[in-house]
This record gives sequence, structure tokens and C-alpha cells, in this order.
Amino acid sequence: MPTQHPQPVLADSEAVDLARAAAQEEAGQERIGAHVGVLGEDEVSVTHLFEANHAGYHGWNWAVTVAFAGEGTPLSVSEVVLLPGNEALVAPDWVPWEDRVRAGDLGVGDLMPTRADDPRLVPGYLESEDPAIEEVSREIGLGRVRVLGRNGRLDAAERWHGSDFGPLSDMARSAPATCGSCGFYQQIKGSLGAAFGVCANELTPADGRVVHVEYGCGAHSEVEIDMSVGIPVSDVVYDDAQLDVEPNEVRREVPAQADAPVVADAPAVADAPAEVDAETPADAPAVAEVDIETPAVAEVETEVPAQAEGEAPAETAETGNETATQ
Repeated sequence: MPTQHPQPVLADSEAVDLARAAAQEEAGQERIGAHVGVLGEDEVSVTHLFEANHAGYHGWNWAVTVAFAGEGTPLSVSEVVLLPGNEALVAPDWVPWEDRVRAGDLGVGDLMPTRADDPRLVPGYLESEDPAIEEVSREIGLGRVRVLGRNGRLDAAERWHGSDFGPLSDMARSAPATCGSCGFYQQIKGSLGAAFGVCANELTPADGRVVHVEYGCGAHSEVEIDMSVGIPVSDVVYDDAQLDVEPNEVRREVPAQADAPVVADAPAVADAPAEVDAETPADAPAVAEVDIETPAVAEVETEVPAQAEGEAPAETAETGNETATQ
């Protein structure tokens, strides 16, 4: 950033008018806005900034550099350019072509050659520092042109550790157990196998992916779910050692009044009803206690044959006593 203190003549109103006229000549009068500042380039030059009124160029400024050669010389315009300000929307920094490919950019049919000096790979005739690779190479008597070196393995381990299938992911933190104890975890060969493997459970998002040994999910092979109901219910117990006995209430119909021994043609004695509460005679049918109302047996007066006047009152009195007793 310029730190020089230019001459005052470069910042006065005459210098501002000169710079504005140069900007209007370059961009047009309607596209030059207010004067927003001055930047000192050195002792003999400054840059005047004007707001750009271009559509889509919010925050951009027209920069006009004005110079002064000394006493007796007029001010002169060095350059006029459009520059982004602090609030300008600009394109991202330029990235070399060889560095523009990112993970996930490779599609079907695309070719992505590896750089000759890729730090992740080493020549195949060198010792790979991986015992598994060395063992395979000796067994088949062949070797690859380049193999994964130490830097490549460390880079892969760091990338896998911080991925969505690493031990620090949200899924791993909420899992009931880790992949190291899961039956679907398939350990990979080589030095990376101590910390990484491949998931073989098709029901998980990690199926076919490299997962950390401390990663986990809800589809662990040893997960058990409590299938009991929410309300505790005890088992039904039937106790057959003790029988519940309930008395049966005996109900019998009262014999019809016609079955009772009644002397025919005996007129009922008015106003003399009586309930039979005494014991039933032995020759009469047994009547159990019942809940229904038993019709009252009215006292009847037996018609007797005419007798002598002297015996009639005694017979009547005796019949009345028997009826009362019943």
C-alpha cells in the first residue's frame, strides 16, 4: 500500500476535476460517480478513486493516476483503470490447470493422468516400506512401475480418518459399538489394515467404503433391541391347587295351590289371612326357602254337616285353632 506523502497540488480541486474528466472520457459521463478517496503513490503522483456506476459492478472504483513534474509544469494523467474496492464481488484466485481437478470430478469416460513427480508414489523397484507389498512382489516375481509410498499412505490415512466414516463423525459418536467388533467389517491388507477396513453391510451408508476401525453405526452386527412392551405385564398364573367353591342357591317352585288339601266348596273367611310360618306336616311336600313371593294361604272355613246345636260351636272353634296354627 502506498505510504508516500505526495505534494498538496496533487490532491486539490483542480487535480480532482482533471481526474474526473479523464475517467468520463474513458467510461462515459453517466458511469462516473462520486469521488471516494485518494491514494498516494509517491511524492509526485496520486490515484483518485471514483465510484463506478456500472450495472453489476457494485463496489468497484475508477482509478485515475495523476502526476506532477514540478513547478511550472501542468498536472498530467498517467492511467485510468477500473479496480475492485473492498465491497466488490470478484472472481476467485486463479488456480493452475493441473490443480483444478478435485475429488468427485472424475466421471465416466474421463481420464486423469498422474503427475510424474507425484509425491504419493515411489518407483516400484524401491522398497515400499509395506511388508504386504514386498511379500506379494516376491511371490509372483513381478512388480508395479510405481507403488504407494509412505507419504501416500499417511495422506490417505489422514483423509480417511477425517471423512464421514471416521471416528469423529456424528454417526460414529451415536453408534452403540465400533466397526472393530462388527461382523460386517472386512480388514484391508498392509500397514493401513491396523486402522481401516471395508464395510460389507448393504443396509448402511458405509457399504463398500473404507471405514475407520473406531467408526460405527446403528447396523452393527451385534445390536440387540429390547422388544418388550412399554408397560410391564406379569405372566398369567393359574392356581389349580385351590378350588373356588361357590354355593348354588336352590330354587324350587312353590306347589300349586290346587295340590294343597283343601275341602271343596268351603267359602273363604273374610278378613282372616295368615302366613304359614309353622313347620310343614310330615306328609306334605317339602318347600325350600325361596326368593319369590309366596301367595298367602287364606284361612278357609270347612263346611261341615249339620249337627246338633250343642256341638257346632266347639267344632268351629277347633277348626279355627288349627288354621291359626298352620
